Amino acid sequence: MTIAATLSLYVARQFNAAVLAMLAALAGLVSLFDFIELLRRSATKPNATFGLVMQIAALRLPYIAMQILPFAVLLGGIIAFWRLTRSSELIVARAAGVSAWQFLAAPVACALLIGAIATGIVSPLSSAMLARAEALDSTYLRTGGGPLALTGGQLWLRQADHGLDPAGVAILHARGVNLADGKLTVSDVSIFRLSADDRELSRVEARDARLIRGEWVLEGARTMSPGHLPEDIGTMTLPTDLTVNRVQESFASPDTLSVWALPDFISLLERSGFSAIRHRLHFQTLLALPLLSATMTLVSAGFSMRATRRGGVAQMIGSGVAAGFMLFVVSKVAEEFGQSGTLPAMLAAWAPALAGLMLAVSLLLHLEDG
Repeated sequence: MTIAATLSLYVARQFNAAVLAMLAALAGLVSLFDFIELLRRSATKPNATFGLVMQIAALRLPYIAMQILPFAVLLGGIIAFWRLTRSSELIVARAAGVSAWQFLAAPVACALLIGAIATGIVSPLSSAMLARAEALDSTYLRTGGGPLALTGGQLWLRQADHGLDPAGVAILHARGVNLADGKLTVSDVSIFRLSADDRELSRVEARDARLIRGEWVLEGARTMSPGHLPEDIGTMTLPTDLTVNRVQESFASPDTLSVWALPDFISLLERSGFSAIRHRLHFQTLLALPLLSATMTLVSAGFSMRATRRGGVAQMIGSGVAAGFMLFVVSKVAEEFGQSGTLPAMLAAWAPALAGLMLAVSLLLHLEDG
């Protein structure tokens, strides 16, 4: 094994230890404040016991760790590279002719791997645990009526309708929505059945409807078609690919959905007439997480490998932390533009990481004198 490879593995071990320690410390600190906030909210809720609050806080822990992972990589990388520079290990290696790009290859690969594990393995676990935490929070700590209450008591849906036209669509509007015990019931229902070229084929008015087993069951239904008199049907069914969980999830946070389920769910949302911007942006952000972790590694290296004899170490480390938080601010601004539809979701998710990567590479090229 060459000297560069041995040194790279050694630096990678130091880097991983510092990042994991920083991740545990930051996640524990943030979770502590989250637990205190949950205790404050539960003070006026007699059914919210101390054990329940602890359970909610524990279920939110993986989600918190996912959110602070880039900062853990940044701060852990700064600590690891600064310690190696202070002990002159990196200085001696560079004086012996080992380029910074050689011994940084393994830490960058580790950061990419950490980001990929977080996206592919931790994210599904985090989403499932967060969904459970949100359900407990909504049941015991909140006073609202759940996510469907945010629609003002009305519901609009768009779905495929192959009954009258193989490529047709059905638009459902309900003025009353009731979600209880996992069953969705809507009242005062109007369904507009359209052809592929948006020509109205018929209209269905119903007293109420229930979503069960892949179909809407309409009670007190009356159909109206162009050129025909209204016809009372009574009870009729309308096939659908929606489920109660999918309707409910469409109003919930994208963070409660697994990264593996997001592509199909985004397609379903768009077919059903829901806005999928938040879910598409969240999906692209998860995909960009490995690149963002690698970018934070290079940023931390660029701001912490300056020789201590040249002075200004505190300023350099402070500049690295400031650059990392500036990158966070830029990512949040891009996220707001993405959610508003001003920027494409892919650009809003990937641009901050790419911009930080170019900054870090430029800094390292200057540090290595090109």
